[in-house]
Amino acid sequence: MFTIDAHLDLSMNAMEWNRDLRQSVFDLRKREQGLTDKPDRGKGTVAFPELRQGEVGLVVATQIARFVAPGNPLPGWHSPEQAWAQTQGQLAWYQSMEEAGELVQVKDLAALEQHVALWTDGEDSAHKPIGYILSLEGADSLVTLNHLERAYAQGLRALGPAHYGPGRYAQGTDATGGLGKPGRALLKEMEALNLILDATHLCDDSFREAMDHFQGHVWASHHNCRALVNHNRQFTDEQLKELIDRGAVIGAPMDAWMIVPNWVRGKSTPEGMDCSLDRLIDHMDHICQLAGNARHIGIGSDLDGAFGKEQSPYDLETIADLQTIPDKLAQRGYTPEDIKSVMHGNWLRFLRHAWRV
Repeated sequence: MFTIDAHLDLSMNAMEWNRDLRQSVFDLRKREQGLTDKPDRGKGTVAFPELRQGEVGLVVATQIARFVAPGNPLPGWHSPEQAWAQTQGQLAWYQSMEEAGELVQVKDLAALEQHVALWTDGEDSAHKPIGYILSLEGADSLVTLNHLERAYAQGLRALGPAHYGPGRYAQGTDATGGLGKPGRALLKEMEALNLILDATHLCDDSFREAMDHFQGHVWASHHNCRALVNHNRQFTDEQLKELIDRGAVIGAPMDAWMIVPNWVRGKSTPEGMDCSLDRLIDHMDHICQLAGNARHIGIGSDLDGAFGKEQSPYDLETIADLQTIPDKLAQRGYTPEDIKSVMHGNWLRFLRHAWRV
């Protein structure tokens, strides 16, 4: 089934992990054997061949570069200008993959419809370009609001103002505080450009302020439920209901610590914690119960977000295994139409509404 994944860090993996994503997952694992510089070396789950094998024909693909002020222990760049340059290098990689015929940028309704038609024509997907919608995860790299206009001209269509920790425009996971004047000015410019606001990673204070000040289209590309795993990275039921009321779609991420409670990084194992795709569907189903329908959930796997097999559902070997989700949803009583909505239809409906002339 044609599938949309609303959150993959493809360029980060290419440029910082030095992965040639044209190679298969298994070839990448083999090449990384013995490396220890990243926690997921030799355990990756995402590459172009497996995306095609899993019929993942359209992704929301990120640029990401954090600015860290003195005293901030998180990894990142020491100036917004350096962070901007990093995102430009990531953009250059996306463009080089377009030139190689591996990717195609999707940035308006006409391109969306053309790409969906290509991927649903019944022909073999082995050589089809994978569509990508450009998203910025964390706004720190925007030196000025003029840089946002430049990013839009380059194809940027979604933006999450925060990532982990404190940010220049919003406060993220494990931080506190609101947007302030810079963040509110950013939201105003996003409205003018019709950029989608990605509410993912906003701390509770910044989430509240963003919802109060942003009148455009909102989604949450990769977010699970605080009611099932109690952490500020997750949304409360009240936040989920507000997103549902605003027509948002919420993508399900597959990072194990967000799926099952009491995960200990570096110690817990997916098998030991019974972290499976069925447990992920518990989160998706929880959102459906709040909404009263299946129109507000989708996939936002984040499967290449600095973790691999060691921190993924144990019944997922590569991203191609997203194709096991339809059967699992059917076992829960979801209808064929519901399942199509989860795998691609909800994201398509959202984009068609957001990008209509």
